[in-house]
Amino acid sequence: MSTGTEPPADALGERTGADDAAFMGIALRLAKRGLGRAWPNPTVGAVLVCQDRAEVVGRGWTQPGGRPHAEVVALAQARERARDTTLYVTLEPCAHHGQTPPCAEAIVEAGVRRVVCAVEDPDPRVRGGGLGRLRAAGLEVCVGPLADEAHRVALGHILRIMRQRPFVQLKLAVGSDERMAPGDGAPVWVTGQAARDQAHMLRAQADAILVGRGTVAADDPSLTCRLPGMAAWSPVRVALDSALRTPEAAKLLTEQEVAPTWLVCGEDAPSDRAQALEGQGATILRAPQAADGALHLEAVVELLAGQGITRLMVEGGPTVARAFLDADLVDEAVVFVGREPAGPDGLQPFVSEGLDRLRNSRHLRCVDRRDVGEDRRFTYWRAD
Repeated sequence: MSTGTEPPADALGERTGADDAAFMGIALRLAKRGLGRAWPNPTVGAVLVCQDRAEVVGRGWTQPGGRPHAEVVALAQARERARDTTLYVTLEPCAHHGQTPPCAEAIVEAGVRRVVCAVEDPDPRVRGGGLGRLRAAGLEVCVGPLADEAHRVALGHILRIMRQRPFVQLKLAVGSDERMAPGDGAPVWVTGQAARDQAHMLRAQADAILVGRGTVAADDPSLTCRLPGMAAWSPVRVALDSALRTPEAAKLLTEQEVAPTWLVCGEDAPSDRAQALEGQGATILRAPQAADGALHLEAVVELLAGQGITRLMVEGGPTVARAFLDADLVDEAVVFVGREPAGPDGLQPFVSEGLDRLRNSRHLRCVDRRDVGEDRRFTYWRAD
């Protein structure tokens, strides 16, 4: 019996290109459920479809911590009904033995007849091997439906493999005068509740959220996801603190039962201070510094990728925002613009530059504008 949400089969029970795109769309929506939860693995969505009735008999997405994989979840749900089905999967099934057996082997053993994959996995442990194993077992394999969208969902994984860094999303909130509220130790909202809720959802979809020490000193933020029932989706909190001057009473250190805190410091930061902060539960990561004492952001993001981070949300103040743009490390920028001004004490979002820095960027282009309550949201994507 059809679930009522899947596209119909044609008269001969064969899949068409439109059917493949529609079912892959379902798989991609499932994959997005794992954003922020699957690292260090990529989040993947999988849908098993009975070919003659266009009925979904199994579906899954990568579970927290990266296991079990989406394909395994879908196969377990379908059980014996997986035989002679079509599997729609957003990223190439793995072909290597890790902490779990290869998904490609499980697919073959389940008797799946056809596999539709959106994009191949660049991981050298996979890289065509999963699809090759399926073809060798006689399965029909199709690659490419909704590849662009699947590539964006898996971009954190792809960048970590190809460039040794995570996907970087810059988030800003400014008033109608395009200035940021100054930090003074208490929250100052320049956007409404709907925009703030969306910002918290962005946090939930990130593996880690990063700020500078200035933001910690000025605002003492928690950097958690405060949507109802979603505290467990809070990302790792990362603070750039070259000399380890974060006070021990900071919320990042006293509220680690919700999410861990990593402090990135310079190579010469005091060892006794590092030990004291580690004693409070913080993880200390050391990175090289420039002549002016600033941490090398290329090294910082490489460090985070080495810890398994695939999606990094940057939510610091103007100095950190400008530094990531200057280093050309921003893959996506999300800007919320409120209807009320930040006022005469408001800050330029990039220290001495306004939002024209984004509008005139050669590397980022605005791809979406929409209303969020009474506010506006602008989304920029990397164009090269």
